[in-house]
Amino acid sequence: MPQPTVEAVRSALSTVNDPEIRRPITEIGMVADVAVGVSGEVTVRVLLTVSGCPMKETLTRDVTAAVESVAGVTGVHVELGVMDPDQRKSLQTLLRGDRTEPVIPFAQPGSLTRVYAVASGKGGVGKSSVTVNLAVALAERGLSVGVVDADIYGFSVPRMLGVTGKPTQVEQMIMPPQAHGVKVISIGMFTPGNTAVVWRGPMLHRALQQFLADVFWGDLDVLLMDLPPGTGDIAISVAQLVPSAEILVVTTPQQAAAEVAERAGSIALQTHQQVVGVVENMSWLELPGGDRMEVFGSGGGEAVAAKLSRALGTQVPLLGQIPLEQGVREGGDSGVPYVLSTPDAPAAIALREVAERLAIRQRGLAGRSLGLTPA
Repeated sequence: MPQPTVEAVRSALSTVNDPEIRRPITEIGMVADVAVGVSGEVTVRVLLTVSGCPMKETLTRDVTAAVESVAGVTGVHVELGVMDPDQRKSLQTLLRGDRTEPVIPFAQPGSLTRVYAVASGKGGVGKSSVTVNLAVALAERGLSVGVVDADIYGFSVPRMLGVTGKPTQVEQMIMPPQAHGVKVISIGMFTPGNTAVVWRGPMLHRALQQFLADVFWGDLDVLLMDLPPGTGDIAISVAQLVPSAEILVVTTPQQAAAEVAERAGSIALQTHQQVVGVVENMSWLELPGGDRMEVFGSGGGEAVAAKLSRALGTQVPLLGQIPLEQGVREGGDSGVPYVLSTPDAPAAIALREVAERLAIRQRGLAGRSLGLTPA
């Protein structure tokens, strides 16, 4: 049997990504040492970003599996250490550059991340359920997806996505936990138990700014922001902090709810944002005999799309109608979104179709540098 080399072991380790940063551990300075014994025993010393890293077991398992694949290795021993302050500072510089102040990457002209602010005029229309199911459906398509739970007072995204881990802080960066392939941040991860958040407008703005700038999101394809109902402080802050964010309006078929949802979408007139479309939730209840019961009436989604199209002077499509199904609520309570637990159900299919329409949209050239210089 051939004797394994340090180079071969390091090559295998380059295939191991840090579970939080999603970069090879050899690239971000986490592999401190590799030693190969005469009998083929390999010892790898890995430096964690912080001593209480929640992913150390996953990292140990991945490192062991990668090294065991090298020809001639008879055993693997993984030693875990912790980065010192200088090493963490170097890591922050590697990931963020030499910027002294954190910036919001999605607000930069060259950003390719599509940002969708999921809004509703009133509570209870299923906006958060739509958000988490769309996020997971987009991640299933192979996209890199993040979710900001911007509903500071009524946060619910961690439960709906089944997130139990806490964010990890590395210097001035916050590493968001992940669930079902989606990165998530919420004020609920920083409050003990079910404590209420009692803040005024400026504190809400600062919290949202930290979620966008201090969190290390990596290269996201899509960022979904679950906004609180209405057109208050958070909606205004989103327009200020991420001007390129597009509004996705969620309503029910009920006319009263549709009128309020129209107001949530019409904020785009004042903030100069684009409304990407309307999603009508709880459109009907499928009865055992195949008939549909329109529990909340009908036509609300179409009415909102039509009125917003006239008000904004551009086509605002009705992206989808989601049937009312008990499993959507059960998935939110259990932390397993419906598109995963029951992918063939009508509501799950409708949600995935909305996700597909959002996924295939391309960013326009507005606000982006073309790299041209005058002759």
